[in-house]
Amino acid sequence: MVDRTAGEPVEQWVALPERGEEIRLHTLQWAGEGRPFVLLHGLASNATTWSAVARQLAAAGHRVVAVDQRGHGRSDKPESGYDFATVAADLHALLAVLALDEPVIAGQSWGGNVVLAYGARYPRQAHRLVFVDGGFLDLQARPGMSWERTASELRPPPLAGTPRAQLAARLRQHHPDWSAEGIEATLANFEQLPDGTVRPWLTLDRHLQILRALWEQRPAPLYAQVTCPVTIVVAEEPHSPEWQRLKQQQVAAAERALAQVQVHWLAETAHDIHVHRPATLAALMLAVAEPKGL
Repeated sequence: MVDRTAGEPVEQWVALPERGEEIRLHTLQWAGEGRPFVLLHGLASNATTWSAVARQLAAAGHRVVAVDQRGHGRSDKPESGYDFATVAADLHALLAVLALDEPVIAGQSWGGNVVLAYGARYPRQAHRLVFVDGGFLDLQARPGMSWERTASELRPPPLAGTPRAQLAARLRQHHPDWSAEGIEATLANFEQLPDGTVRPWLTLDRHLQILRALWEQRPAPLYAQVTCPVTIVVAEEPHSPEWQRLKQQQVAAAERALAQVQVHWLAETAHDIHVHRPATLAALMLAVAEPKGL
């Protein structure tokens, strides 16, 4: 049970039925009686990156669940099951176990593409889907990209063994306008070892399995299968004009194909919108959380 008197989240490991054995997902839960929100992180990230957004949703009276997806954070780390069908099934089972009725489901980056897969596979389950600088990502749409080039260019940097203090300093240098909470939440992408160094919670092999699934997923055919409304929140990244142009094309394709969609562009905003602009993102999400039955 979630402690409804607590202002801070309650941790809960939720056991999900799976063929052969259970998988446990680590969640952070904020109590509330309003429409539930379910928050999914991006590739190699973790649930605490949503904390600043979740607190504002909970302060408005909503129940909020942020989850470490399989292989990430403190959730179980099976050797397989990192395709979109399985990860979407994890989400579907989580909603059933926690009895989350008609939630708003938001996902950032790869998490947005998980939300897209969920919406296409399980129609009429969510009140609304929110794609946070993701959900429209189509790696095969990048000109001249093969899987081999994608795997090479998007391979994660070898950060295992880096002193945590050094990594924290690097994050503060790269993101000087991020809050201290946002830096700490991003550091939680890594396990801290007794010697003061870190290693990613998500192993390289599992990272590449997810990246391959993302490469193989083509969002365009899925849009027509999504029946609930969608909000897309996009970061404008002027430092990368080529990527910005491609993002504009992909968002426009989603806007044309989805039955009900709102699009919001946020200027001068990092890809991690939920970390960089939590108040803005929370306000956009609260605006679409109409009471049940209306």
